[in-house]
Amino acid sequence: MLMPSIFGENLLDDFFDDSFGYYPAAGSAALMETDVKDTDHGYEITMNLPGVKKEDIKAELKDGYLTITANSNSNKDEKDEKGRYIRRERYSGSCSRSFYVGDQVTEGDVKAKFENGTLTLNLPKKEDKSETENKKYIAIEG
Repeated sequence: MLMPSIFGENLLDDFFDDSFGYYPAAGSAALMETDVKDTDHGYEITMNLPGVKKEDIKAELKDGYLTITANSNSNKDEKDEKGRYIRRERYSGSCSRSFYVGDQVTEGDVKAKFENGTLTLNLPKKEDKSETENKKYIAIEG
């Protein structure tokens, strides 16, 4: 049971108490934190997805954009000895991040691994094969 803050050392102890757990909607700073590293062979994308299961992550490559989507559902039920609810809390949400990787990258080029709440994607460096614009100048007499 929480005691009033007059019994604690700090007036704001109860206010900043984290007894209700972590909710991505309220503190999404740690969710989908991303590092992009330029390596000799390509790019390495490391993304934090704490509390998300592998089956709830989707990576899609479309029109040159790599989009990572994560869904999260949690249900925290606590009951007393008689089965009455003391507290019921639920969270359900979705978030996504997109990165432009170019039209030359295909699904087969991207290697993905999810381990311990961290998604790691490796993408190769591919040159843009679009032809450079050939400028044709008109001679001006005079």
